[in-house]
Amino acid sequence: MTALDLSSPVAVVGTGTMGRGIAQVALVAGHPVRLYDAVPGRAREAADAIGARLDRLVAKERLSAADRDAARARLLPADDLADLADCALVVEAVLERLDVKQELFTALEGIVSDDCLLATNTSSLSVTAVGGALRVPGRFVGLHFFNPAPLLPLVEVVSGFATDPACAERAHETARAWGKTPVACADTPGFIVNRIARPFYAEAFAVYEERGADPATVDAVLRGSGGFRMGAFELTDLIGQDVNESVTRSVWESFFGDVRFTPSLAQRRLVESGRLGRKSGRGWYDHRDDAPHPEPHTAAPEPAPAHVVVDGDLGPASELLDLIRGAGIEVRAGAGAAAGGGRGLVLPGGGRLALADGRTSVELGDTVHFDLALDYRTATRIALSACRDTTPARTVAEATGLFQALGKQVSVIGDVPGMIVARTVARIIDLAYDAAAREVATEEDIDTAMRLGVNYPLGPFEWSRRLGHDWARALLATLHERDPSGRYAPSSALRRHAHATEKRESTP
Repeated sequence: MTALDLSSPVAVVGTGTMGRGIAQVALVAGHPVRLYDAVPGRAREAADAIGARLDRLVAKERLSAADRDAARARLLPADDLADLADCALVVEAVLERLDVKQELFTALEGIVSDDCLLATNTSSLSVTAVGGALRVPGRFVGLHFFNPAPLLPLVEVVSGFATDPACAERAHETARAWGKTPVACADTPGFIVNRIARPFYAEAFAVYEERGADPATVDAVLRGSGGFRMGAFELTDLIGQDVNESVTRSVWESFFGDVRFTPSLAQRRLVESGRLGRKSGRGWYDHRDDAPHPEPHTAAPEPAPAHVVVDGDLGPASELLDLIRGAGIEVRAGAGAAAGGGRGLVLPGGGRLALADGRTSVELGDTVHFDLALDYRTATRIALSACRDTTPARTVAEATGLFQALGKQVSVIGDVPGMIVARTVARIIDLAYDAAAREVATEEDIDTAMRLGVNYPLGPFEWSRRLGHDWARALLATLHERDPSGRYAPSSALRRHAHATEKRESTP
């Protein structure tokens, strides 16, 4: 099945931010585009606004003046739905209400031909439910663009329960012809991105609610250690707390209250107080012009330890040993290293330094945990956690000095199991395996969606391969022992993956 011919008219219904962006994408690709809005005059306003955007593209030399003029000639506001009768594709970007969308598509079905593709840009409603009342539901599909649509490459092509595979394929190839990167997705709450991304926000908020760290510190660790472009608190302030919380609540309710998607009470209070982020001037942060920018907790300088003793396999943090040697710190082999029975480093004062594994320092005594990093060589900040009641100050100081000697800023947070990056990445990996097992999307499309849709440094499956087949399952199992609510219980799919990989690797 091929993409729609460029001579085929495309209609966009709804002329808000998303509608205008989608119309611009189709227009620049070469289609005649019709704009319709139920509010009189809005379609004309949208056409003028798109024309102004095209002017800016010309000024930036991203579009020729001739192509701009040709595009403007192909853009027509529509005064009535009947003006869309000859369109080959109609994309809806109206109010996120099921009844409003169903009423619109029912009306459209009486106007357009039976081979016209009908598409919704919904991000939170069921594609199956929106198209459920149609006479020909097989030609109905989700085309979920990301904002701003002209700039972000990802499009989730969502097949409802009744969507004809040929229609989904045509929508997929049309998005590709428009210069986008489409991924195929089954109709599931949150689709790919909004389903799998929930832990990125949820775990950051949970660390805050547990008083493990303040928002600025959590964000700094997610960026500097996890490799994420933005932290969860600053990103939700940008998105809008009401918008982000609404998506979380929608996914949670659609999964019948599944504890893995439980919304944050702290975020609910933020929304109730009217602190919606940048658009209201205040959210997690104060965005008013005269407000100081909060700084993350950064430990004071400490002397580097003279040596460390390796006590077992460091797993995903094994690259630290070369960095430690490169900093001029002696690395000694301990009994655990020879026997493979230890887990971490022993500091000169006798305290231990271990990668976050879901346990707390209070359980282990004189132990400091350090957080997972995307790449310890390039990481700019490392989080340490310790229990004030059981971890001597000397151990914290030696651990701090060690990472500072490697050129890292250090944030000391509370004794939080799984810390920040480790528990976040483990949960993202788990939801990705669960989604792939349920045939929501392929592993490749999930990785693509998470890299392009929310700018993750790695796709979940790429991350899993880098960390080791059992890393995420083991961390989540340990967290589940401490919080048996089900929030951290490893999915059946992740457990199967871990066992199957271990069996393959152990087979001669």
